[in-house]
Amino acid sequence: MKSHSTIQWATALLLSSCIHLNAADTDGFKPLFNGKDLKHWDGNPQFWSVRDGAITGQTTKEKPTKGNTFIIWRGGTVANFELKLKYKIVGGNSGIQYRSKDLGNWVAGGYQGDLEAGNTYSGILYEEKGRGILAQRGQMTSIQPEGEKHKVVVLGSLGASAGIQDEIKKEDWNDYHIIAHENRLVHMINGRVTAIVVDEDAAHRADSGILALQLHAGPPMTVQFKDIHLKDLGH
Repeated sequence: MKSHSTIQWATALLLSSCIHLNAADTDGFKPLFNGKDLKHWDGNPQFWSVRDGAITGQTTKEKPTKGNTFIIWRGGTVANFELKLKYKIVGGNSGIQYRSKDLGNWVAGGYQGDLEAGNTYSGILYEEKGRGILAQRGQMTSIQPEGEKHKVVVLGSLGASAGIQDEIKKEDWNDYHIIAHENRLVHMINGRVTAIVVDEDAAHRADSGILALQLHAGPPMTVQFKDIHLKDLGH
């Protein structure tokens, strides 16, 4: 059953997100990447470097990664926050890990703001090595406990997935914005809200964890990130 309080929370968060997007100031945001080197970032040097002022992850036919590999921000952990960055992807799939677990050997698991070169997954909320897709693109959802598992309850629509895709630039720079406050999570690309999740699955949700960027196993790809800024929203 859908909770009226859950719907009210999600709606209020959506309105709050729109206010944040329209705000001109950047008070409280701190840069996480200096545009020059990988200070405070830790990834496999076979795949991660700085190129053209951006954190760059690349695989080739001659140099594939056997599994998803991540570059982890070592400057702290994230809990309640806003994150803003620019990304560009050519081929393949990537993502922004947050409130995640460091599983060792440059592997992370947890909430992910997905992004890809294709037409389906950019903007969804996916839980890497966890519960899978928690919100498809264009969905507002509540994650409810169901025994030892969970169920995804769709609360409403944020717009057609194809319409959101039309606003994402192929092989060019896009703005990604994530807000996480308590159990409420919002993803936005280029000013468009792509997914909202209210995670009421207390046994499995994460309240804090690491921040990381993903390079996906599979066909050759290149992904770049720059202008990475974080704002701590406190408790």
